Amino acid sequence: MVVHEELDPHMSSSRLVVMGQGYVGLPLALRAAATGFAVTGYEPNTATVEALNAGTSHIDDISDEELGAAKRAGYSASSDPTVLAEADVIVVCVPTPLSDAGGPDLTMVETAAETIGQHVQAGCLVILESTTYPGTTEEVFAPRVLARGDLGADDVLIAFSPERIDPGNPTYGVKNTPKVVGGLTPAATVAAKNFYGTFIDTVVEAKGAKEAEMAKLIENTFRHVNIALVNEMVRFSDDLGIDLWDAINCAETKPFGFMAFRPGPGVGGHCIPVDPSYLSHRVKAKLGYAFRMVEMAEEINDAAPTYVASRVWRLLNDRGLAVRGARILLLGVTYKADIADRRESPADPLAATLLSWGADLRYADPFVPSWAPHGSESVFSSAEDVEKALKDCDVAVLLQSHAKFDLASIAEHAPVILDTRGVLPPVPGVNRL
Repeated sequence: MVVHEELDPHMSSSRLVVMGQGYVGLPLALRAAATGFAVTGYEPNTATVEALNAGTSHIDDISDEELGAAKRAGYSASSDPTVLAEADVIVVCVPTPLSDAGGPDLTMVETAAETIGQHVQAGCLVILESTTYPGTTEEVFAPRVLARGDLGADDVLIAFSPERIDPGNPTYGVKNTPKVVGGLTPAATVAAKNFYGTFIDTVVEAKGAKEAEMAKLIENTFRHVNIALVNEMVRFSDDLGIDLWDAINCAETKPFGFMAFRPGPGVGGHCIPVDPSYLSHRVKAKLGYAFRMVEMAEEINDAAPTYVASRVWRLLNDRGLAVRGARILLLGVTYKADIADRRESPADPLAATLLSWGADLRYADPFVPSWAPHGSESVFSSAEDVEKALKDCDVAVLLQSHAKFDLASIAEHAPVILDTRGVLPPVPGVNRL
């Protein structure tokens, strides 16, 4: 591993196209524009393109003011793929979800590569940022980029660099989060390093594209497995009469050899529920055996919303109430605090379970005015008066500790509440997960 921090003084005058203007692509495009790149955000969704060009951001981390500043610096959005023919650098930031069968869905990566292949010119640097399994850049992405036949690996430099965007993080953004790069050739690695080095503080060279792909999966598999560990421990700790939250706080005082993870209602977002499955699928497909630790972590974390539902059932039962007809209030239905992103939110399977049991479900979330949970045909509106909603419910569940929530007021007004985040004051009626 080699760390480079030097800048290429000529790179920032290049023409950059960032494919995909979502949570990853838009912040990257705007950061590059701020440092002098002529940036086009390529996005097939014409409504998104129109909004961006009108100065309206659809991303939590990007304000309309920041977008306006980037537009004045030279950023624009387009749904015309011919912009790729003018690019010196193309960065691909498209989603890589799971398929219905639970395996990798690389449809958008393949489409992006094929689109690039139709327009790319010699001398272009093409970088894939979409999270995927090791080998994708070499085996899936590059052949489609070069499918036209008149260009080879020496004509188009192809590399992989895992995205490290953390939505809602006030401390680490594009500029100060170290960037890993790995090319299909040494020349591609150097070119990618020089490109990112113009607007990112620290660039780390991987041995190659596979190592860069693997680095991202290691990061999120580490989190996935450790979250599963405490999500498993919280179940038997409750049965044994142990306050796991207090035990974790005590363990965290050790200044070496320990990193604290805390239980919750399940994992969500675009990384943890998805990325380890890509690695597990790759191991099984190529080597014929299971990545057992990931499979076990998936089983535990996928079951976390069901465990929350069972705890709600017990709280109601202790008050002599049935789940059917009970007024259950969910507080916070996004996958992470203080953002509007609901991708893979554990609130969805929890809601589906409670509704299947006949519960009268309500919710409150300042970031989500209306909500149609996956697995349900119901559509809900957020309670605007949280205090009133708390007084009207039979049991509340704190799923996300948004800063806009008054935690002391929630603890005071809920008749009984299940705190899945361990943040409410320990007063009567508050029950930790």
